[in-house]
Amino acid sequence: MRLIIDRPNVPGNARHLRGNIVGGKNRDPLVWGRYVAVAGAYAACYELTRYFSFSHWMLTAGLRMACLLLVPRRFWPALAIGEALPIAETAFLHLSDYGLPWAVASVVPPIVFCMPIVALLQSRFPIVRAGGEVNIGMIVLATLLCAAMNATENSVVFSFIVMGDGSPVPSVTAQIFLAWFLGLYLGALTLTPTILALRERLASQPKGVVTWAAVRHSPLARELALVVVPSLALLLGIASQVEGTTLQVVRIAMALPVVALTVRHGWHGTSLGGLMASIAMASTSFTLQDPAMVQAQTVLAFALSTSLLFGVRVARRQAAARQVLLAQNLPAGLHRH
Repeated sequence: MRLIIDRPNVPGNARHLRGNIVGGKNRDPLVWGRYVAVAGAYAACYELTRYFSFSHWMLTAGLRMACLLLVPRRFWPALAIGEALPIAETAFLHLSDYGLPWAVASVVPPIVFCMPIVALLQSRFPIVRAGGEVNIGMIVLATLLCAAMNATENSVVFSFIVMGDGSPVPSVTAQIFLAWFLGLYLGALTLTPTILALRERLASQPKGVVTWAAVRHSPLARELALVVVPSLALLLGIASQVEGTTLQVVRIAMALPVVALTVRHGWHGTSLGGLMASIAMASTSFTLQDPAMVQAQTVLAFALSTSLLFGVRVARRQAAARQVLLAQNLPAGLHRH
């Protein structure tokens, strides 16, 4: 049972990408229909990600951040409505359990607190750099600030709870706040870079269509299927048989494939490897606000953050190497001097 919606239980193509991020005025006579479609689609995706989320892994934070980065700003009100709808439904169902003040406070969608943060960062830092490179540093910073903001909001909303049975309301401890923050941050780092990486790779395909041949010949896809998935499956099997310090070591070891993919494939490797590592680590959690899980989360969150930033440099070097190779293969008369 969720006390706070979207909170844990308590006790490519540069021009194409930039065009989707920066929106102008919409004079389409069917604009209201588009608002309804955006709100409905976001609400459906929100419900789906919330279904797979829990206190240590809030995928809704990743969906929220990805939409704020990719959806034109004129549609942000539709995103807020789409997020408020499922939250309001759950708040109504638990109204008698936690009181009217909590229900009213919790209906405010968390995305509205992230909007000014993302808007401010967008006004100061480009999401897509002049050379077509995604600004991963800005995205990591936005994710960090939004996770802190939403964790703070969780604490405020929690303070409005009045237990229907008259029992005292547990206080928000530093450990609970940290679990919220890490769950939001790790959930966002799990989903947002993955969506951006897949979108960039899709844009690089002919006519924007992914074929089975393209997947089969992709070195990243092969290493994910033949190395990362078996490695994480083996670690999951070991984790199910051990506990204590050994379990912690196994959880932390799940970050190693992320580092390996970063060195090999840049931030795209970090994103997809981080998604799988996060799923694997989340699968080892059976206790809410488990201190040991929080420690492992901290290590994984640090590994993902630093790997994403380092992965940008790797991707830049790989792109430069491809350009040199392409220039070497051009006929002499086509070289630029």
